[in-house]
Amino acid sequence: MPQRPEAANAGVEHGRWGEDVAVEHLRSLGYVIVERNSRPCRWDRRLEIDVVAYDRKTDTMVFVEVKQHKAHSDRERRLRSIDRRKLDLLRKACRAWTGRNRWRGARRFDVVEVFGEPGGRAEIDHVERVRLFERPDRYVNWAE
Repeated sequence: MPQRPEAANAGVEHGRWGEDVAVEHLRSLGYVIVERNSRPCRWDRRLEIDVVAYDRKTDTMVFVEVKQHKAHSDRERRLRSIDRRKLDLLRKACRAWTGRNRWRGARRFDVVEVFGEPGGRAEIDHVERVRLFERPDRYVNWAE
């Protein structure tokens, strides 16, 4: 059954609110926001990076996937909405971004989960160093 336009707009509003909360969280940690909703490949619109931020403390470019949920669920594991297909798309998007911008420095992938709804209190779960790239010595595997 197709979604009603109001339901689709509410989902977009919630997602945008979650990204705004995540960006403010990253700024509070001293990150510089480089880009939001970056689409580094014209030919593949599925490749999108929610937030590209620069961590001055570690001289690292941080690619951030933002996930917004209405509430915590005891039955679901963390990062439940990032499956293998999404990880592959994120990996390709990050590679395309680093190539397009000629970034040769350190990079990492983080996930910021925002729990709550617009107008309410947000709870943030920032998972750093999610293993996305090939060098396992530099990244942790969230699935373990």
